[in-house]
Amino acid sequence: MVLGAGGLLAAVLQSARPAAAQSAARRGTLVIALDISDATGLDPVRVYQYSNPLPTHAAYDGMVTFDPGDSVNLKPALATEWAYQPDGKTVRLKLRTDVKFASGKPMTAEDVRFSFTRQLNIKDQPWQYINHIEEVKVVDPHTVDIVLKDPSLPLMTIIATPAFGVLEKAEVIAHGGTDAPDAKEKDKATEWLNGNSAGTGPYRLTGWQRNQQIQMVKNPNYWKGTPGYERVLIRHMSESAAQLLAIQRGDVDVAFNLIPEQIATLKDDPNITIEGMTSLDFIYMAVVEAPTNPALQNKFARQAIGYAIDYDGIIKNLIGGKAVRPVSFLPVGVNGSTEALTKEIGFREDLAKSKQLLAQAGLPDGFKFQLSYGNAAIAGVGYQNLAQKLQADLARVGIKAELTPQDQVNMRTLYLGGKLEAALTFWNPPAPENWLWSSATINRVAGRVHWKVPDDVRKLVADAGAERDLVKGAALYRKYQEAMVDAAHHFVLIQPVYQVAVRKSVSGLKLTAAGWMAELGGAKPA
Repeated sequence: MVLGAGGLLAAVLQSARPAAAQSAARRGTLVIALDISDATGLDPVRVYQYSNPLPTHAAYDGMVTFDPGDSVNLKPALATEWAYQPDGKTVRLKLRTDVKFASGKPMTAEDVRFSFTRQLNIKDQPWQYINHIEEVKVVDPHTVDIVLKDPSLPLMTIIATPAFGVLEKAEVIAHGGTDAPDAKEKDKATEWLNGNSAGTGPYRLTGWQRNQQIQMVKNPNYWKGTPGYERVLIRHMSESAAQLLAIQRGDVDVAFNLIPEQIATLKDDPNITIEGMTSLDFIYMAVVEAPTNPALQNKFARQAIGYAIDYDGIIKNLIGGKAVRPVSFLPVGVNGSTEALTKEIGFREDLAKSKQLLAQAGLPDGFKFQLSYGNAAIAGVGYQNLAQKLQADLARVGIKAELTPQDQVNMRTLYLGGKLEAALTFWNPPAPENWLWSSATINRVAGRVHWKVPDDVRKLVADAGAERDLVKGAALYRKYQEAMVDAAHHFVLIQPVYQVAVRKSVSGLKLTAAGWMAELGGAKPA
């Protein structure tokens, strides 16, 4: 396959129109419109952005996975079973015996050991989620042991993500890879892995041109059966208007980045369906115990903010009703977080209670604070519009939000440094694991809002992370969310229901909120 900067794109889409799109060559290619400007790499050990998990998941399988629509219950993938051993710190995984890499060579426990050890020694961002692994050992050709330094921390839910896919050891080494202790300095395989892949997934990566396209071809050795398409082409389209036109013309089969107004224009298109997926991302307002603002150091004043917000109006008017809202930092859909619980223990619009809390704070006439945000949009919601809505809501009880729009990068830098009074920003998950959210709030995020986390809350997060029983874990995470509401530093405003346009010429494409957008393995021409 010739893969010049536009070679495959031109070959597949030349003169593409709805009629031409039905040609044999075109029907054999799944074309996806996606903003891939954030992608920094496709080597699994360096995958941690929004868009690159999608192609990475299509090229690599992990030990376990989540089914679309279920971000709670793990399912087998390359591992058929797993169990903690009597020592309490070793997880033994039994591997499938019928898996081959795209090269045709069988996958073994040594490939698994190599993949994890390379990840641990390269120490890029995904490493921080598994740095409680002490070592990975081969028991026999189809069994591995993962030994933990701290067995109280979760493991299996974390390694379900594309960053922990299994690579073919021999292929990676042949292109400069290593799992040695000095891999951070010595591994040279990333450049090759950015344009090629060495996995067991349904598709094999064959090219990536930054801010242009990602190309993949089917893996004829895929252990779940022959994939439905000969090729997958991910076209970079940063403008949602361009994606709308492309999906209408039949130039692309799937459009991921449409805004609600554009989705509405497709409702009656006989050639297009709209698929919905409740994301695990969310937009939130962080309120800081800022040294520059004594009012924000008062818990009751911060709670007054929480009860002055018209949450339903935000969701209805800014995102067309296509969103849900969690209690706090655990998105709806993970264990222990439901919309019903939000109604029971979360903040809600109650102006009388807000005014009562202001009086309790000694601020009956309200107070001022600066609300910072970037010149950007998430899920079609502009931070500017959201900030103006919050400003109007809070003014009803005498709280004056002074809006301070900034460059997105500068705003994030100031927020991460704890130098703002309040900020509008977003959170996206590296994996559907509650402990990753909760531990972040009492560590990294706590520093940004100047929150001195009580010892009992730290213990609660540790106990919840160590609990392997889902029912008991949900009860502990309820208590954690109650503590977050009481502290009143984080107000989650929108958890979007992403809407994706799919042409009816495609069947079997399943969306997932687990962190990789969609399962491409089951997609096929209708």
